[in-house]
Amino acid sequence: MMWTDQGRGAEKRSRRVLVAMATAAALGVSTLLAAQPAAAAEDPWVAEIDNAVPDVYRFTVPNAAVQPATGITGSVVAVEGNFAPGKTWTTLNMGSGGGNWTTTLGPLEPGLYYYQYSARPAWNQDAIPFRNPASPQEVTSKPTWNTLFVDGPGAEWLADAEGGGILETLTYDSSVTGTARSALVWTPPGYDENRAEPYPVLYLLQDEGQSYREWAELGRLQQILDNLTLDGNAEPMVVVMGDGAVDDIRGEVVKNLLPAAEDAFNVSSDSEDRAVAGIGRGAEQALSLLVDATKEFSNVGSFSGDLEGDLGNGSGKISKGKAKQINDATDLIRLYVGNVTDPSYNSTVNLADKLTAAGVEFQSDGADPDTGGTWDTWQKSLHDFVQRVFQASGETGPSEGHLPLEPHSLPAAGTTPTPWIDENGVVTFETGTEFANANNVTVWGNFGPAGSWPRTPMTKQDDGRWRLTMPVEAGSYYYKFVVEGVDRKDQTNPTTVLSEPNWSTFQVPGDETLRGEYTTPVAPEARGDVEVMDYTSSATGNPTRSAYVWTPPDYDPDRAEAYPVFYLQHGGGQTWTDWIEVGFAAQILDNHYARGNIVPMVVVMANGNGVNFPDEITQRITVTAEAQYNVSSEGEDRALAGLSMGSGHTLSTLWAHPGEFAYIGAMSAFGSVPANADVAAINDGTKLLRVYSGDVQDFTYGATLSLISSMTNRGVEHEFAPIIPGPHSWDVWQKALIDLLPRLFQG
Repeated sequence: MMWTDQGRGAEKRSRRVLVAMATAAALGVSTLLAAQPAAAAEDPWVAEIDNAVPDVYRFTVPNAAVQPATGITGSVVAVEGNFAPGKTWTTLNMGSGGGNWTTTLGPLEPGLYYYQYSARPAWNQDAIPFRNPASPQEVTSKPTWNTLFVDGPGAEWLADAEGGGILETLTYDSSVTGTARSALVWTPPGYDENRAEPYPVLYLLQDEGQSYREWAELGRLQQILDNLTLDGNAEPMVVVMGDGAVDDIRGEVVKNLLPAAEDAFNVSSDSEDRAVAGIGRGAEQALSLLVDATKEFSNVGSFSGDLEGDLGNGSGKISKGKAKQINDATDLIRLYVGNVTDPSYNSTVNLADKLTAAGVEFQSDGADPDTGGTWDTWQKSLHDFVQRVFQASGETGPSEGHLPLEPHSLPAAGTTPTPWIDENGVVTFETGTEFANANNVTVWGNFGPAGSWPRTPMTKQDDGRWRLTMPVEAGSYYYKFVVEGVDRKDQTNPTTVLSEPNWSTFQVPGDETLRGEYTTPVAPEARGDVEVMDYTSSATGNPTRSAYVWTPPDYDPDRAEAYPVFYLQHGGGQTWTDWIEVGFAAQILDNHYARGNIVPMVVVMANGNGVNFPDEITQRITVTAEAQYNVSSEGEDRALAGLSMGSGHTLSTLWAHPGEFAYIGAMSAFGSVPANADVAAINDGTKLLRVYSGDVQDFTYGATLSLISSMTNRGVEHEFAPIIPGPHSWDVWQKALIDLLPRLFQG
């Protein structure tokens, strides 16, 4: 029988449906076509907060839902997801109140997040994961996971596109397994099953432990391909996501999947129109097809992969003859991998060396510095790869910003202070062996979005130590270990925090973030001096207290003109050391001064605990500072600022002593203008009154808004700085200090 193009298309469509119908009947499956994965979470327990800062989300789990979902009454309920730096999996414990467990997180950078809830009866017992039973089951291989897509700049290529392609399920008989098997197939926008020229086809293979459906569920393949194809940045192609969970991948793909796809869809059978790629095990399978079925595919991609075992010649190496065959038959071989946290990082380095030694022509995308062995990395890999297959690409080198593939190793366990920080900002925490019998150990630090505090799980090593490696953006950090719910100090980190004995600190250098730019140490010769000033307090018994004092690097105690002086106060539960030990105020001052952003000044950080602060600052702290340092006693040359409790101290001093401090800064502030305040004197004696706040995650946010309202209503002249994203945290207060300093003593 002779077929026209229309008849051939009808036959392909008929066979695809008939095969699916036969398999559905045999397996009791009622749905033939794959449902499009949800573009964003449909979890009623998640809601974006109406907030001055967008993309902040609140997770709310009804207490009554925990026991039915887990079988236990959880005393520790959390949300877990890829919320930590580098999209590392982390945990945010939820607080209980009003019949619900809640936590707030954000702002989340645009992109795809995947998460689950968990409950544990006690800290030393395993957590039991669950999801909202009213939400769709989105991730085939992870039945407790939900996804949340945050739209916005930088994630346009991951967003839904109008007029995109279609996802379908292809079912076929496998001679390898002796069963019916399925693949997920994406056809491009405007797919024409009667087109005279068959479509090129990309075959994708998943990693071990994944479902082939994850390419769409977590990889957002449909959105990536839709956007690239509609924008003309990828050749219209068909993509077949096969199930690589077999031992004989050559038999499964070449003998079963390829013929089934070519029979059901209008795709080419020419090797020059075929590509294959995979993740992890799937990458190894794609590379093995490159070697063992050299003429079947002209484009090959390896995502976090390697090439192991017999390479066709029994030697474990690619022979020169085989390398020539590969080079003659292949248009593109491209290697992808995440940063050094990707478990396949060194394997990919070895793979590149192996291919180079054999003379195989390939391209390397380098190492993605931002993310490791996660779908966040593989989304980007897929996005790059599909723009290169079946069309000439002028650029053959790594993507912009990617790092060269070089071997990576960590110091021997227990040999150096921790954390270890490499030149690319990858941080490794390690415990000793004292927690070898613990059930769970986490690092609790300000690593979450906008300085929030997730608890990131550590992994137990063979020697009983626990370790965590993750990329962290430039800035300063504070953390502690939590061992089965008990806070523990990192004993190999020499830093200390007087007010929080279990905390340790570290700094990741770099100028790509504001906090990184201003907390990275300047050259030693450009640093100011930090000294301890003792003074007699007005507290009961008149005890001797201490303050840190920063002086600029060219400070002259005999200068004719006294220096302006800035008195900077800590918050509740803190003390005089915190601005130096946790806030990195000295580094912030050094950087501002080195850039010429601030006038020469002296900064005094004293103890504000347990005293009548207006009396303490005016009668004890300033008096001692003026006696020991060359600083002015004039109000116009004095500044006073503080965070949280320190902001209350600052404002109470302003209300009681207008004109004594001409520059006022209040961070995470509260209170109101007293009824007896002399507003005219306050306005006359104050050159700057600037208020700062975190967003709704800052528990003083509402109080700050009330303070602003009070000052506005009473006519107190002030500035309300733009809201700083984040909670009641040092990340917020550091940014406030960075903003405030150049505004002081400017006339």
